[in-house]
Amino acid sequence: MKLAFSTVACPEWTLERVAQFAEEAGYQGVELRTFGSGTTRFACDPALTDPEKTRRLFAPTGCQVTCVATSARFDDAVTPPLVGHVLGGTPRGVIDTGWAVDLAARLEAPLVRVFAYQIPASESRSSGIARIVERLELAVATARNTGVRLAIENGGSFPTAATLSELLDRISNPLLGAAYSPSVAALSGEDAAGGINVLADRLFSVKLKDYASGKPCELGRGESHPEATVRVLADRGFPGWVVYEYDRAWITTAVDASQVLRNSAKRYFEWSGGASTPDGTARGVMSVR
Repeated sequence: MKLAFSTVACPEWTLERVAQFAEEAGYQGVELRTFGSGTTRFACDPALTDPEKTRRLFAPTGCQVTCVATSARFDDAVTPPLVGHVLGGTPRGVIDTGWAVDLAARLEAPLVRVFAYQIPASESRSSGIARIVERLELAVATARNTGVRLAIENGGSFPTAATLSELLDRISNPLLGAAYSPSVAALSGEDAAGGINVLADRLFSVKLKDYASGKPCELGRGESHPEATVRVLADRGFPGWVVYEYDRAWITTAVDASQVLRNSAKRYFEWSGGASTPDGTARGVMSVR
């Protein structure tokens, strides 16, 4: 398995700084958060830079852009309720996903992260799932023949691996899998080992977080038990990306991102049984795929 970090940790950094830091800190990849074309929320949003330039920034570091992480979701209600079904039109989430897939392909990034999200209390679960699945199928179609796959992250009405499987089972397309966040699933009573088993080969990436007193912190310094997740993944020979999310962009904290990211990388490599050294070279304890 391979270690990356999300740029939610460092929204004020430039892409050049992100790439250089990833190499220095021992990360093998970076998940780039985007808010779409024209945004200025993150200095390192890949939408702000020509993809060819971004590739040139990352190429000498040996680090990969692992994922374009979006806010795309597929739960918007059909409006007006009756006429909207007749008039149709491409849903916003599908448009956003298509744009992100094109960007990811130009960046040579293998994944685009999306969400299903919230079914209203006034709607039956079966109806909500049907609407979301219909749109997800259209979104997956935008990735065909691009080399990009969609990773749907648990949250909202789909907080666990078991609930994500309700969608994955309905679509059953190798271009769609899960970006699984055990810390989110734990709030609904699902343990990491169980969720990883449920998703099996549909698990594309795993999100690691840790919190102390409700605030994000470096791995191993909080109450979220990310070490257990890493050890489960190592035992199963997980071949995908493990992404550390230090949610500094959303929660005000004075702790510097650089030191948190460095310490978290070191701790991850200790937990993973020496799968890779912090400089990304393999050690003989377990194979890196």
